Amino acid sequence: MARTGIFTKDHPHYRWVALSNTTLGMLMATINSSIVIISLPAIFTGIKLNPLEPGNVSYLLWMLMGYMLVTAVLVVMFGRMGDQYGRVRIYNLGFVIFTVAAIALCLDPFTSGAGAMWLIAWRFVQGVGGAMLFANSTAILTDAFPANKRGFALGLNQVAAIAGSFLGLILGGVLAEIDWRAVFFVSVPFGVIGTIWSYKSLHEVGQKNPGRNDWLGNATFGIGLIALLTGITYGIQPYGGASQGWGNPWVLGSIIAGILLLIAFVFVERRVPSPMFDMKLFRIRPFSAGLFAGLLAAVGRGGLQFMLIIWLQGIWLPLHGYSYESTPLWAGIYMLPITIGFLIAGPMSGALSDRFGSRAFATVGLVLVALTFIGLLLIPVNFEYWQFAVLTGLNGIGSGLFSSPNRTAIMNSVPANERGAASGMAGVALNAGSSLSIGIFFSLMIAGLSVALPTALTSGLTSHGVPQQVAAQVGATPPVGSLFAAFLGYNPIASLLGPTGVLQSPHVDAATLTGKEFFPQLISGPFHDGLVVVFIAAAVMSLIGAVASFAGGAKYVHEETSPAPRQVTEEGEEVGATRA
Repeated sequence: MARTGIFTKDHPHYRWVALSNTTLGMLMATINSSIVIISLPAIFTGIKLNPLEPGNVSYLLWMLMGYMLVTAVLVVMFGRMGDQYGRVRIYNLGFVIFTVAAIALCLDPFTSGAGAMWLIAWRFVQGVGGAMLFANSTAILTDAFPANKRGFALGLNQVAAIAGSFLGLILGGVLAEIDWRAVFFVSVPFGVIGTIWSYKSLHEVGQKNPGRNDWLGNATFGIGLIALLTGITYGIQPYGGASQGWGNPWVLGSIIAGILLLIAFVFVERRVPSPMFDMKLFRIRPFSAGLFAGLLAAVGRGGLQFMLIIWLQGIWLPLHGYSYESTPLWAGIYMLPITIGFLIAGPMSGALSDRFGSRAFATVGLVLVALTFIGLLLIPVNFEYWQFAVLTGLNGIGSGLFSSPNRTAIMNSVPANERGAASGMAGVALNAGSSLSIGIFFSLMIAGLSVALPTALTSGLTSHGVPQQVAAQVGATPPVGSLFAAFLGYNPIASLLGPTGVLQSPHVDAATLTGKEFFPQLISGPFHDGLVVVFIAAAVMSLIGAVASFAGGAKYVHEETSPAPRQVTEEGEEVGATRA
């Protein structure tokens, strides 16, 4: 008689064990992509480093971006390795690496720059483990579940992936209030349990796709994506007298080199005998359309996340009596409607897409997301909370309607022996989209602020006693400083004027300048100008993604000539090509 404990490989309901474990893995990986965002002030205070000092901005950017960048770069490689050596084997190793890195992050023995470098280095390592989990979790589920049940399974897994990015904001805010090390320690017990569980319970079900390692493909893709995302990341830093770094030769060179290497990757993959990623998969319309729509949705979702954090922490929460120090926690709490909406719609749409196909849900979902971006432009900067809650809740519902069916359509459309690579490419779309959103939307917001903020800041400071020369100097400060201060929960005016020493002058109204209303009221107008640019761009991306989702076609499952035996005998059904 077969054992029924979850820590066994011959469980009679193996697919549900696989779903539970891979959902835990995805939840951990994505929570850690956002948990640091909201807890950066506590982390930098803990290691005794001011991230807003000019020499420390790079630490800030790499703490913010390092994990997502590494994960985005490596998911395709680890997906291909899963196809070659076994998806469960690579997935299990990912759990080990992720957990070891979480332990090391808690034990940072240094302070200042050395402490920051320790955290950044181990976040890179954690990103390697996260990439292994990302790349193979959906492939493991696609192997374990028959075609008519995959929508629900992949939907739940995808809900965990995206909901984790929202839950990370809440967890980061709560844990940062306790201790900055708790932000990293929270992953340790779940990592240990997940590692033991995966090694004891998961086994290979799907088809392997053996072949030689594609070193040239790995190199051109990895280096190209690193160069592109790094260039875009550094593009938001000031350069020379400009408010942004897009004129920096290193930024331009990095972006151009990245694009050229990615183009070279396409040519390499079309010629090597065992490519890391089979470019022929892009001929499958549901796959290519779903991937493109997923990338656009990830960029829009990441941009929304960052803009709402700045909106809440820099303007709305201080105007409603919250101290700047407490705004990271409360920003996470007030963004709960997005998570709730997503958790309601995600599993439901995944299950329904099994029956009706993915196109309608994915298309309607992104149209709804686009409408909420427009709605957020129509409410005042100092909104009534119910307006914000309704719009962000609807945005979460739209994301939920899109995400699960989109991933199901992608995974159902590819051959069984390419599922790891396809899962990895879908992971690239998700993680690269999040990374790109920071560069794109911060740049758009800074461009919007650069028009009106310097004049508003200079006149506002002089009207409260700040000398004209100092006010003009602060007004000429690139807006990225004010944005990062608000983003991190620092008092922006205190951060800008503190180094000048004028706040100690008896002629300066320091109490008003550093109070809860001066900066929010000052930035409200310029911020809304920037918000118009950002959210219109996000709405356009969402609508293009909706068109791509519709163009992906009706329900489609790739025909398998020799399906995996377990996949057939477990349900007594064959998996064939079906169109609705």
